[in-house]
Amino acid sequence: MSDLAILEKPAVANEKLEKLAAEIVRVPLELQREIEQFLYFEASLLDDWRFRDWLELFAEDVSYVLMTNTQSQTRDRRRGVHPPLTYIFNEDKYQLERRVARLETGMAWAEEPPSRTRHLVANLRVLSYDGEVVETASNYHIHRASKQTDLYSFVGTRRDKLRRVGSTWQIFERRMELDQFVLVAPNICILF
Repeated sequence: MSDLAILEKPAVANEKLEKLAAEIVRVPLELQREIEQFLYFEASLLDDWRFRDWLELFAEDVSYVLMTNTQSQTRDRRRGVHPPLTYIFNEDKYQLERRVARLETGMAWAEEPPSRTRHLVANLRVLSYDGEVVETASNYHIHRASKQTDLYSFVGTRRDKLRRVGSTWQIFERRMELDQFVLVAPNICILF
């Protein structure tokens, strides 16, 4: 191998690295922290059963979607063939309000006594920001303890779109995809 070939390899590696680095959206650290703190606060409202306050974080035109994942063979994925996702819910603000109202009645038997939940948000990345709207991608893990011995975990990815409203943010789109292929929980009455 010539000395020239050895010297050329790092340049190729750097080109690949630069191409990957171009996928990273760079935003001011203050904005990154502001979005993180907003989403952590949202998670804490759910864990504390502050559902009416949680609803305030969503815009009137919100689209709120949870889907299950599906499996496909490698050969199908290579051909671009993917099975359709299954919607668990596809809701707007009115439907979210109805879910909250039902939980508040004490008549949502699947949540009587209420489940204890922990909503964890991780690996938050900003995908785009135009000064008013920010799109994020993150992973979530929701731990649910219900009754005396029932424990369930819901893990997946989500994409959020947030709109600047005054000095804070409102979520106007949330698309979540569960990693689970089959739901083992008897119900999904909790809020994601």
